[in-house]
Amino acid sequence: MAYVIGDSCVSCGACAGGCPVGAIAEGAAHYEIDADTCISCGACAGTCPTGAISEE
Repeated sequence: MAYVIGDSCVSCGACAGGCPVGAIAEGAAHYEIDADTCISCGACAGTCPTGAISEE
């Protein structure tokens, strides 16, 4: 199950740096996770300062 980034994202980029497979990129409103690339490791959720990342 892929992770998703919610509206509380402040676009700090911490999650992108923590993703071991590069599945996170800056989107129009906030950072987004490519579900096809995500390996569901949860590393991004642990780096998010606002808790905006959760399992889908």
